Amino acid sequence: MNARYARKTRRGVVAVAIASVALLVTGCGADEKPSENKPTSTSATPQQGASTARGSQEAEEPTETLALLKGQKGLELAINSAERDAGGFLTVKGQLKNTSNSSVALPSQMRGDETEVVKHGNSLGGATLVDSVGKKRYYVLRDTDGRPLTTSALDILPAGKATDVFLQFPAPPANTTEVSFQLPTFEPATLKLS
Repeated sequence: MNARYARKTRRGVVAVAIASVALLVTGCGADEKPSENKPTSTSATPQQGASTARGSQEAEEPTETLALLKGQKGLELAINSAERDAGGFLTVKGQLKNTSNSSVALPSQMRGDETEVVKHGNSLGGATLVDSVGKKRYYVLRDTDGRPLTTSALDILPAGKATDVFLQFPAPPANTTEVSFQLPTFEPATLKLS
């Protein structure tokens, strides 16, 4: 009789605990109306197609250019920032622009020739940073599926248009202040790191 009473008591305590947690969770997130001080969040549904991965064709004008790389067929890559973050990464951001009078199919060589990167389509995965002082070459990072952590789905850039791009690398040591940025089919450029 004591064992049955103990089981019923435990079930009751567990049921009360679960109900309390459910009420607590429900009560914590419910506001009758949004506060004016909080920004409202919106969720944008990405549109199907390659344009979502490559960003806006109408890129914003950059404020500063760290380096300008000239490529084939009127392509230019303007690098606007190269920032280290606390996680040990270096993110390079810029704009890829078609300065010619006709649409340009972006060269597949830009993605490099590594099997894992090639199977994920056209990207800037072939880019590298070279630290000549530390004698190291840094490749674009990849996720667990082998996708390069860079702008992808780069196919055709219309005449006179630009698209924002990014690339993420492992950060060179803090005492490295200058690296050479290299992207296949483009001239190399020197980047000063902060």
